[in-house]
Amino acid sequence: MKAVRHAARYLLGAALIYAGVGHFTFSRITFQAQVPPWLPLDPDFVVLASGAVEIALGLGLIFVARYRKQIGWLTAAFFLAVFPGNISQYLTQTDAFGLNTDEARAIRLLFQPLLILWALWATGAWHKSKKVSPKKQG
Repeated sequence: MKAVRHAARYLLGAALIYAGVGHFTFSRITFQAQVPPWLPLDPDFVVLASGAVEIALGLGLIFVARYRKQIGWLTAAFFLAVFPGNISQYLTQTDAFGLNTDEARAIRLLFQPLLILWALWATGAWHKSKKVSPKKQG
């Protein structure tokens, strides 16, 4: 099971790095479709900033073992933070990333919680820890 978790973590890290690079290059305009119109920030800035965060999180998931659980929680928080953009894309019926129907955009919304769980599971962030009982004093 440990090998599966590591593979899942590496895969998620690689996917985040790929998406982050896309924010700066081949998908920069497309990612702007997910920036909610009510957000009082320049959409290009949001895309670039979130791309930088994705690359940092991806690299952290792959290379920073010491803070693995913390990076898992940060990654989950990031997925939660960008969720309003996915909701906005659904509500505004904005086509992007092949999501050209309400059904496709709605299905995508269902996968966001799975990304959050993936980040927590793959890093061991959401894992039962063994309770250590204090030594009895005599």
